[in-house]
Amino acid sequence: MNDFTFYNPVKLIFGKDQLNKLSEELPSYGKKVLVVYGGGSIKKNGLYDELMSLLSEIGMEVHELSGVEPNPRISTARKGAKICKDEGIDVLLAVGGGSVIDCTKLIACAAKYEGDAWDLVSKKASPTDALPFGTVLTLAATGSEMNAGSVITNEETEEKLGWGSPLSFPKFSILDPTYTMSVPLNQTIYGIVDMMSHIFEQYFNEAKNTPVQDEMCEGVLRAIMDNGPKLVEDLENYDLRASILIAGTIGLNGFLRLGYQGDWASHQIEHAVSAVYDIPHAGGLAIIFPHWMRQNVHVNPERFARLAVKVFQVDPEGKSTEEVAYEGIERLRSFWTSIGAPETLADYEIDDSKIAIMADKATSNGKIGNFNPLGKEDVEAILQASL
Repeated sequence: MNDFTFYNPVKLIFGKDQLNKLSEELPSYGKKVLVVYGGGSIKKNGLYDELMSLLSEIGMEVHELSGVEPNPRISTARKGAKICKDEGIDVLLAVGGGSVIDCTKLIACAAKYEGDAWDLVSKKASPTDALPFGTVLTLAATGSEMNAGSVITNEETEEKLGWGSPLSFPKFSILDPTYTMSVPLNQTIYGIVDMMSHIFEQYFNEAKNTPVQDEMCEGVLRAIMDNGPKLVEDLENYDLRASILIAGTIGLNGFLRLGYQGDWASHQIEHAVSAVYDIPHAGGLAIIFPHWMRQNVHVNPERFARLAVKVFQVDPEGKSTEEVAYEGIERLRSFWTSIGAPETLADYEIDDSKIAIMADKATSNGKIGNFNPLGKEDVEAILQASL
């Protein structure tokens, strides 16, 4: 493995009835809070009323930013930063899934920056200060509740970029599986695909001698594949929700990538697709990732074969390493299909008319990926295969 320094300062608060811990966490940062949330699901499931009652009890002055998009937009983050500056906000609270948290991360940093928020995303500037923020997670998927990463879409330029800073870690995150029990079927499926994709991105990496990390990745993947299909059939099962919720957090909080970077080309390709077509992020990953795998088996067939055997229970007897590897990829495709994930870009009515545009966006800064760096032609081939 490579040399590394690990840092994760997030306080994770997990379990039933943990919302009350806000009374211990928020007041230490001030009285004025900006509550950031999405399209209104927290009002339908009762979390909003519960939250507002609690904030009133502890004497917080509440301001709100609603309507954060599934692919959070720079225009929404700009609105949030303006509220913070105009109202003198002390602390932010993201209530929702990864998109809400990603947007809140940018708001927190942009509120302390005099320029445009997009400067921070495009890396024209780096944050030097940020407002503190906490999260109340309602969707198991991205791991954003326990990392510093964020992905933001610029709807004007059709760019979707990832960014992050040591200043964009949450101070605390509250994970009550109860608040994920009302998540609809399609979002539950997307969450399962997303967290598995995060682990695959880390599993296919540039390092050698990572036996501990390999076993951790494989173990979490097996747990997701065991609990995920059961959850799809029993959406209000607390224990299943809890297992998938913690899997999503572990999938991208840094623990699984100690000593390497991982690949991440599939994510960059999907970001280009959803920047142009605004499709669900995990839906795009479900389509693209198996094709990325097929294109890269030749780089390290033993790696793919290990995954096939350890996670997808492929019997290697009498088969070549490549045959085992490809069988594992087919089993992944079959697994995602079996839980209801999309298979082709045509499922989102995407044709080949903008493949070159998307490939350009994915590789605008040069080759992508660390396991096997890909150029524009490679990306075009993956997208063509995904149609």
